[in-house]
Amino acid sequence: MVASSFLPPSIVQEDLALPALGTFLKDLNLMIDFKAIVFDLDGTLIDSLEDIALAANQVLSQMGFPEHSVEAYKTFVGDGVNVLMHRILPSGVDVDSVSRDFLLQWKDAYAKQWQINTRPYEGILPLVNRLKDQGYRLGVLSNKPHEFTVACVQALFPESCFDAVWGLTEGRAKKPDPAAALEMVRQWDLEPRDILYVGDTDTDMLTAVNAGFYALGVTWGFRSAEELMGHGARETIDLPEQLEWLLGGVGKERD
Repeated sequence: MVASSFLPPSIVQEDLALPALGTFLKDLNLMIDFKAIVFDLDGTLIDSLEDIALAANQVLSQMGFPEHSVEAYKTFVGDGVNVLMHRILPSGVDVDSVSRDFLLQWKDAYAKQWQINTRPYEGILPLVNRLKDQGYRLGVLSNKPHEFTVACVQALFPESCFDAVWGLTEGRAKKPDPAAALEMVRQWDLEPRDILYVGDTDTDMLTAVNAGFYALGVTWGFRSAEELMGHGARETIDLPEQLEWLLGGVGKERD
């Protein structure tokens, strides 16, 4: 059984690891008519790892704790800044006693330097532009704080490229809870079966499974294809342009 408090009890590993890697949409793309695509942000649309690590390591250093390599942050990120804090603080630290100072300092540090190295992955900008032109509704759903999610999208993507851009707020459930994903879809007057969900972590794949979306994993982000498939991905891709091929190719006509 895949571990998730939000995973329906009827879903077991055999259900999640549906067909062999790299075969499903290639065979059935003509049978699937997605109307919208929801993307994760960090590790999926944008390469932001170095700036996240720089800000977090700055705070760790200021607080007298050891830093981590940028590569190590691939396993730390994806579940929100509070979970990031718990993962990077040394074992034995009373997290409750330092959490307020840590979070305030991280927010300040990240706000000052998130644009130093962060860029869309190669091929992402033309991909989302073409998908928009083909008539798909496009959304961003992230566990990054909402203000930074919006700032990243506004700075790095064309205006009106996405129909919805949602980060984490106090009133919004964190992935893999499907509540926010389903609310986004309801606002579009669509059904879960209409949605392709694209992400790079186990949290993303579980979000898609829990919401009833089609889960597509990307391997250019923070997790391996094997981990993505093990948490519900129905397919993985290695390059952004492969998404269009799986949907039926560039220029596919939409109703």
